[in-house]
Amino acid sequence: MTLMNVVYLVCAIMLVTASLVTTYRLVAGPNSLDRLVAVDMLVALSLCGLAVWAAYSRDTTVVSAVVALALLGFIGSIAVTRYRVPDDRLTGEADS
Repeated sequence: MTLMNVVYLVCAIMLVTASLVTTYRLVAGPNSLDRLVAVDMLVALSLCGLAVWAAYSRDTTVVSAVVALALLGFIGSIAVTRYRVPDDRLTGEADS
């Protein structure tokens, strides 16, 4: 096993671990903002996974998918945060 294969394996393990922790935050998030950050983090982790795959396979066709996913994730995060309703308005609690 070469040194670069070890590096790719370590990267894959770290990405999977981060994805599991982020998925837990997505499911158990106490409010919608935590869930939004978790979804954005999963998009970023998938970008990193695609970049590691592109480096491992030496396939440059994946780079266009990385750029498209980055743009989609950025625009999606901006759109959701722009129209986000605060959590206390969803539960019916009024501020005094």
